[in-house]
Amino acid sequence: MAVKGITQRWVLNGLGLILAILVVLELGMAFIVRSYYYGEVYDSLNRLMWSTLDSFTKYAESSDAEFRIGCQQALENFQLKENVELMVIGSDGVPLLSSTGFPPDTSQPMDDYETAKNSNGNRIGSTEFNLTSGEHVMAYTALLSRSENTQNLRAIRMVVSLEPTDQQVFIIVAILLAVGIAIILFVIMSGSYFISSIVTPVRNIGQTARRIALGDFDARLQKKYDDEIGDLCDTINYMASELSTNERMKNDFISSVSHELRTPLTAIKGWGETLMDPSLVDPETFQKGMSVIVSESERLSGIVEELLDFSRIQSGRMTLKMERIDILAELGEAVVMFRERSRRENIELLYHEPEILPPVVGDRNRLKQVFVNILDNAFKYSDPGGRIRVDACEINCMIQVVISDSGCGIPAKDLPRIKEKFYKANHTRRGSGIGLAVVDEIVSLHGGSLDIRSTEGVGTDVIIRIPVAKMESDNPPEQIQP
Repeated sequence: MAVKGITQRWVLNGLGLILAILVVLELGMAFIVRSYYYGEVYDSLNRLMWSTLDSFTKYAESSDAEFRIGCQQALENFQLKENVELMVIGSDGVPLLSSTGFPPDTSQPMDDYETAKNSNGNRIGSTEFNLTSGEHVMAYTALLSRSENTQNLRAIRMVVSLEPTDQQVFIIVAILLAVGIAIILFVIMSGSYFISSIVTPVRNIGQTARRIALGDFDARLQKKYDDEIGDLCDTINYMASELSTNERMKNDFISSVSHELRTPLTAIKGWGETLMDPSLVDPETFQKGMSVIVSESERLSGIVEELLDFSRIQSGRMTLKMERIDILAELGEAVVMFRERSRRENIELLYHEPEILPPVVGDRNRLKQVFVNILDNAFKYSDPGGRIRVDACEINCMIQVVISDSGCGIPAKDLPRIKEKFYKANHTRRGSGIGLAVVDEIVSLHGGSLDIRSTEGVGTDVIIRIPVAKMESDNPPEQIQP
């Protein structure tokens, strides 16, 4: 359908317009050529008539006998009788003599004579017609008498064949027609090649796009032209590559999330089955089992909440409750939450809390979520004996919070994509791959920025910047939606 559609539009719009223009030009040129050559014949007859007229004018007022004898002598002296028939017309409008030597054909139309009779000025007339033999001729008539005597309408008439002229006009028009046909053929050939150079790649692009839509992300287009079609091929190939990468990350994400959900569920199920038999459970074991169930349930809740946040961000439904807050309070609470984990995992947690920082306008729960998520990542990617440092300060009307760890770090090739959804640089550590994407979006909604600097094998620095509340922001909006 695409091939047919493009070709039809080209034929109707492009070729049809060119053909119409050429037809109009051909008809116009044919008319101009015919008018030019017929005009040349008319001018030639006009000059010949006026050079010959004096030989007959002197007999215009003579008697019929003298007129006939004088005109017969003038006809014999006419030099161009081989090419032009010269006729003498009597006062009654009937041809009397002819330069051919034969009696004139009185059955011929005499429109030129009638025109000369009815003209009040130069008393001449001309016309073109076909003889009874079918020959196309032009006739030119001039009255001999210059007086207003309507009884004396003697005239001479010249008749010349238009066959050579028509043949010349036909040859020229045929040449013009051949040129027009050649132009049409050239347009068709060049247009067909051009249309083919568009339609064929478009058809291939369509076929490849359908393969990609069906899940074949390895399908690629071969770039043949360094133009818009080539750019489109590059775009389709890039799209397939990105879809392939996203599909792989999505599968990794599903696998990771499944693993993240399975681990706490397995622990909860195991301890639940154990606690179902009271005879086998002592108080200490019961307490330990319930502690594991509660902690793993909280872990599951965190994973589900993270997924819900991600869904809200993707659909644009995340709502922030904005108010003036002390960001140090939220940061301090987040650090306190990880003190026990720090001791349990033998990772040093250092927090250098400043005495005071300006307030910010933000959602306290979401900002705490940001700090908790970043700290959780720092612990996940740090080994026992490592160190995590938290610093906060004001720089250029921005509250800057830096969370640094001495963990495994992020490879340089992964660093530019580390905040993308589903992307995980290290698959050996637990995590869904959407935490940083959620955190980055929350920080952006607060008008801030999230930067990550890392060196593989050395550690990672996460820099969070949130703008300081303006003095006039006494009544900040309660809710902001992305």
